[in-house]
Amino acid sequence: MAQVMPNSVLSFQCWLSKAAEWGQTTTLESQQDVCAHLPQLLTFLLQISESLKHMSLNSALARFPAIDQLLKQLCWNPFVVGHEGLQKALMSCLCCLYSSDPRGPLELKTNDWIQNLLCSLFSGSQYEFHKEWKAITHLGWTTAGYHGKLLKNTIASLISQLKGCQSVSGCSKPRLSAEDIRSISVKCIPIHTLPDVVPLLEALLIYHCPEPIEVLDELFLHTINNSIMWKKIVLSESAVLSLWLRHLPSLENAVLDLFQRLIAIQSKSSGEMERVIKDSFLPQAACHPSIFVIIDGIFRNALLETDGTIKVITIIRLFTRRFIQMYEKDNLQARFPLRTFFPHNSLNLVMALLRQFQGLTPRVCFQHLHSIVQKVKDVDSGIRSHENLFNSWFLLIHFGDWVDVAAEQLLTSEHEISDDLLWLLAFYYNPCNDNQERIKTMIAAREVCTSLRKLSSNAVACPVTLQTIHEGKREQMWNFCTMQLIRHLCVTFLLYSSEWHTVAKDCISRMTQTQEAANEVSDVLARTLCRLNNTGMKNEKITKKALELLHDF
Repeated sequence: MAQVMPNSVLSFQCWLSKAAEWGQTTTLESQQDVCAHLPQLLTFLLQISESLKHMSLNSALARFPAIDQLLKQLCWNPFVVGHEGLQKALMSCLCCLYSSDPRGPLELKTNDWIQNLLCSLFSGSQYEFHKEWKAITHLGWTTAGYHGKLLKNTIASLISQLKGCQSVSGCSKPRLSAEDIRSISVKCIPIHTLPDVVPLLEALLIYHCPEPIEVLDELFLHTINNSIMWKKIVLSESAVLSLWLRHLPSLENAVLDLFQRLIAIQSKSSGEMERVIKDSFLPQAACHPSIFVIIDGIFRNALLETDGTIKVITIIRLFTRRFIQMYEKDNLQARFPLRTFFPHNSLNLVMALLRQFQGLTPRVCFQHLHSIVQKVKDVDSGIRSHENLFNSWFLLIHFGDWVDVAAEQLLTSEHEISDDLLWLLAFYYNPCNDNQERIKTMIAAREVCTSLRKLSSNAVACPVTLQTIHEGKREQMWNFCTMQLIRHLCVTFLLYSSEWHTVAKDCISRMTQTQEAANEVSDVLARTLCRLNNTGMKNEKITKKALELLHDF
């Protein structure tokens, strides 16, 4: 911690004025102002404390002549001392000024007012503190036990009043007004991390007032949401859901925080990304359509702003998979129909993409993929517009596992190479509203599929041969989208052709000469591994090889 520099005198004077202005925080406006300044005040007091450690008493009083006034005002402010960090910072400042061996009237006088201020941290005056302590001791309590019990009783009383205002029988006159509830929420801000306060936080968040405006304080909602994200407190799922439903900024902050944490994870760590998504509670909350629409809207914007970056696409796919798991978790529970979650898409297409592919025979899986393609084409051939095209592509990204299954079918199926499956992959990687570009991509993909099928049945495994297919003919000049699709097919070939496993590492090395290519290949490996693990479609050879290749990156 850096020492307070000379130019911070102005800051000291400002805080002195602010402390005097707050007084005993008798008004709601004053209480809100204190809560809004708690983080900055804590930083300032820690700086003051660090400076005092390096000063004698005379130097400290000369440097900060009004230090006694500032500390006194703050020690008497219940909102300041209610904050655990600030209480410790205040005590640290006082201890720095305290003389263990006073040698003169100044040190004796200073020690005296320090003792009084330490007492005020508990009750308000030395006399009252000793009086209260004697009464508590007479009852057989310790001060800590007494105040703990008092806090629990106060919280229980407030919760009872909150529930009473919403009882089925109703109240002719509410026990707590909207202003009362707002005041309670403000008072919770400095002490919200105390375990005993959690039931009151949950009661406040679940409380619904007949008033048309929000009754809980804005800073309270922000503070609680931040503490939930930073794991400082743990609230019930119903309380968190209520928080996000009643306060849109908190939900948006939670989604953006999740997004940033997922982006920071390496592409090959799909399992870690899944754990982070699961731990966020957002997939469960997304089972409420209002929350799903907000989350999906943020995903949509991220997709547009990044031009469909692989990392963003992977996040959308993993989140959707977890959301569907939560949605289908309890078939007996009343649920919103799925059409409410995807209002911009054909319900037939949504239901087709929702079908699980595990357990399907190769023939049924092949037929279902054709039906998916036909439904996407129907949308595209209807009212042709960029919006409809984007909505279909965005939906396909949510359920992108079917695209990976299509790639596997193209390389492993006994059927002829399907134009429909080629179209699906070309649309996924090149959704632009230009049929000529898509046709070019399909032609390139067909050539690669044909060559890979021949390798699988006829040729001896050779990295150079696969590299030739991957790079294509010099005159072809594949575009970026086509190259993504070609890499996808080549990696899938290496995983599903066991005779090529011995040279897969060398093949992958030749395919990933750029960071961009490496990201794409590792993503295909990770999502294949993730899909096989999640659906129970265990294939030990493929799983083992995918793990080895990911480890080598």
